[in-house]
Amino acid sequence: MPFDARKPSIARAYDYILGGKDNFAADRELVARILEVFPLSGVLVRENRQFLARAVDYVARQGVLQFIDVGSGLPTSPSTHEMAGLVSPDARVVYVDNDPVAISHTAALIASRGRGRVAAVPGDVCRPDAILASSGLTAVIDLTKPFCVVLGMILDFIEPARAADSVATFRHAMPPGSFLILSIGINNDTPDVAELVIEKYTAGTVHVHCREQTASYFTGLEIAEPGLTEARHWRSPVREAGTGEESRTASLLAGVGRKVSRD
Repeated sequence: MPFDARKPSIARAYDYILGGKDNFAADRELVARILEVFPLSGVLVRENRQFLARAVDYVARQGVLQFIDVGSGLPTSPSTHEMAGLVSPDARVVYVDNDPVAISHTAALIASRGRGRVAAVPGDVCRPDAILASSGLTAVIDLTKPFCVVLGMILDFIEPARAADSVATFRHAMPPGSFLILSIGINNDTPDVAELVIEKYTAGTVHVHCREQTASYFTGLEIAEPGLTEARHWRSPVREAGTGEESRTASLLAGVGRKVSRD
């Protein structure tokens, strides 16, 4: 998509919530509107970043050192290549996003690091075949060997049926031993809040996915413990007391699945 600083961006709004500096007035105004009607959104975004760091560490420790981070947004620490690199210097990561600013900033960040092991390529999660066929990706990722696809808070912007098709394409391409890391927001029986967020979020169209739909994205995969759960609780060293799902208007579901056999 063409760059226009006057229009808010999903990647730049996410960056602003996480305290980044790669955003513009339109992005900050969008975040302010969302926080006004849904204050929990900032908390969920931060919990997502923490979950992704733990999940990447987990997958790398299982011996899978190739990662395709789709809808990666702007580079935010701890990033996928930083976490995987802590486990092994041989880790390989490709960041994929359809925001040209996200790709250019990521490319600039990694230009002097891990040459040949980290790359940023343009791509749209709705076109997984094109992502997997990208020469920029295949120069780094060997698709004949196990790899991990990361889909962190990106399917929220895709209609469920289309999201299911995209995830299925990635799953089908995975050789046995590969992993899927996924997080997605679900509404906790508060349709009025969901409607307000959908109305106010002008950087993209927000789609509500239910728990059953989210679970279906792991079809054919073996889900790692503790299963599909809130991101803040996924292998977290500390589980806060008194913060049950019932106290939140929305939850960020997260899980990690491993492909054990070929389709």
